[in-house]
Amino acid sequence: MGLPVSAVARIGAYIARQHLSGAKRYPLVLMLEPLFRCNLACAGCGKIDYPDEILNQRLSFDQCMAAMDECGAPVVSIAGGEPLLHRDMPKIVRGFLAKKKFVILCTNALLLTKKIDQFEPNAMFTWSIHLDGDKAMHDKSVCLDGVYETAIAAIKLAKSKGFRVSINCTLFDNAVPERVAAFLDEMKKIGLDGTTISPGYAYERAPDQDSFLNRTKTKQLFRDIFALGDGGRKWSFTQSTMFLDFLAGNQAYHCTPWGNPTRTVFGWQKPCYLLGEGYAATFKELMEDTAWDDYGVGNYEKCQDCMVHSGFEASAVTDTMKHPLKALGVSLRGVRTRGPMAKDISIADQRPADFVFSGHVDAMLAEIRTSNPRAKKVERVS
Repeated sequence: MGLPVSAVARIGAYIARQHLSGAKRYPLVLMLEPLFRCNLACAGCGKIDYPDEILNQRLSFDQCMAAMDECGAPVVSIAGGEPLLHRDMPKIVRGFLAKKKFVILCTNALLLTKKIDQFEPNAMFTWSIHLDGDKAMHDKSVCLDGVYETAIAAIKLAKSKGFRVSINCTLFDNAVPERVAAFLDEMKKIGLDGTTISPGYAYERAPDQDSFLNRTKTKQLFRDIFALGDGGRKWSFTQSTMFLDFLAGNQAYHCTPWGNPTRTVFGWQKPCYLLGEGYAATFKELMEDTAWDDYGVGNYEKCQDCMVHSGFEASAVTDTMKHPLKALGVSLRGVRTRGPMAKDISIADQRPADFVFSGHVDAMLAEIRTSNPRAKKVERVS
């Protein structure tokens, strides 16, 4: 796993305490979205299609710190939108580090060269650069030429200044295993501290609905990729070995949406980072009032093709804790890329999709306009 020893030890101790206490549900990573505004408009993104009044909203420093205090997860992943558009981001990162959290700051890197000196290297802090493959793959994914070169330059700059740097790579239906493997080889040469890899999720508001993978295609794609890299052992991933084994169809997990609770400008997002079907005012309300059994593969139509790390990494970690010898075997041998796949969860009895997202947007717009009639004016962002 591409994490520092100090982070692995802290996370492991946290998980052990939860298991020993008999906790049924507990958070592993706080997914923090302090803003939705972005300086890109990716066709597969479901996070930026909001009216300006909502795109102008920000979680304050105090709100970000309170979110961590509420949930208590050992890791925080700061996403968006583009987090570097938030003026208080350096202060927010320092605040989480002061709380001894492992901080992952996700960015498309367009502003990294300009902003990097506002941050300091720390063993518990990692830049996670968005890169969906090689130049042609990534620039197509983000719908803008030249972004790949900017990201690569930013990665090299950050490494030269002593920062930990990983990439997050999302794969879509047009991914070619040989090209993905060659890309991972190239990233290894740069000296990255790890890669987070995952299939794309079909956000219902994403402009491009035709490029997302179904579960069968996902499993075969990752088998083909890992087969080109010694069962995946050739590369350093930030995810658990059992999650990688799941991607290749060798494990059948139910998702663990509470493992990566999400705090956005709307509130605590129900049920997960990928679905916005209601919002809770507090983390306690999220955990106690969410109808968890109504969601997930086999339960809900919107979830039927999801194999994303934010839903299943916590499931894989739980499996590792329960079956350490099995996990050790996969780690030593690599991900199996041939033979029968694990029997998947049946979707025969899943409930149909309920499209309720626009109602939450309308409610927040009404609240914003009532409290601030001038909110429609676009705020200048730096």
